[in-house]
Amino acid sequence: MTQSKPGLTYADAGVDIDAGNALVDRIKPAAAATRRSGVAGGLGGFGALFDLKDAGFADPVLVAATDGVGTKLRIAIDTGRLDTVGIDLVAMCVNDLVCQGAEPLFFLDYFATGKLDLDQAEAVIRGIATGCEQAGAALIGGETAEMPGMYHGGDFDLAGFAVGAMERGTALPRDVAAGDVLLGLGSNGVHSNGYSLVRRIVEAEGLDWDARAPFAETTLGEALLAPTRVYVRPLLSAIQAGGVHALAHITGGGLTENLPRVLPEGLGAEIDLDSWDLPPVFRWLTGAARMDEAETLKTFNCGVGMILAVAPAAADRLTALLSDEGESVTRIGQITDRPGMVYSGTLA
Repeated sequence: MTQSKPGLTYADAGVDIDAGNALVDRIKPAAAATRRSGVAGGLGGFGALFDLKDAGFADPVLVAATDGVGTKLRIAIDTGRLDTVGIDLVAMCVNDLVCQGAEPLFFLDYFATGKLDLDQAEAVIRGIATGCEQAGAALIGGETAEMPGMYHGGDFDLAGFAVGAMERGTALPRDVAAGDVLLGLGSNGVHSNGYSLVRRIVEAEGLDWDARAPFAETTLGEALLAPTRVYVRPLLSAIQAGGVHALAHITGGGLTENLPRVLPEGLGAEIDLDSWDLPPVFRWLTGAARMDEAETLKTFNCGVGMILAVAPAAADRLTALLSDEGESVTRIGQITDRPGMVYSGTLA
């Protein structure tokens, strides 16, 4: 008699449902710490609920944003330092939301990997929860996808989805005019853009991630994993105080490509490059790559992670407010009635 072969299971194919359930149990405390007014229900359902009325909105308009971390993840995976990329994921989404004038309300994440490592996933998602706490957003759901054959070794990918709201009629940009003052908020390094070039530079220089950083008193990997700043709370305070006409998150495309996105047709900007010091990480990167100034300005944030266009009469007041909120604020230029970006001085 022939014996029948044992049947295959999902686990045999490389997908461990029990591990996924265990991860949900592990991250529940971190998600609970992000709870805010408006959250209805907890993790584990087919969808996440949020009550806008309970969050205090009378006539809300919803704003949504999605983003990832990009190839910065490669450094995190290679070094095993997984506690900051979750903050990056949140920051890239919520900093975009606040540029529209919206308050971030809730966040969902997507974590995809070949084989679920509970410790790895927990570290990443705890970072996401930290970013949510910094932004005042609730982590109300997400998805963990175990996809053998798609990702190999310890590789994984992340995507984030944020939803915010504002009262009708309060959207930014608005009232942008020639003469508005440009205030730059300091970045925390490279943030989460340009890492394909960063990794290429590191490879060309023959450096390992655990080597001493040429620009900092730490390892190269740790320095380059400094998380993106979450600007939400200080900017919401500035918007509430009045005088903010536009906000530009300086991400891919640098200063050259991002500021024009919030300028009405017919207006431009003048930026004084002598008004702030180029941080050491950018001095090293651009020197090693022999990048010219124009390329640098459309690739990296160059030390300015967010730009505000504000009414001239409000510039000093908003500078003081943002400084009190812990931001490094520099007056970097002004809006003009001549289209295009004009730079004076030099990055140094």
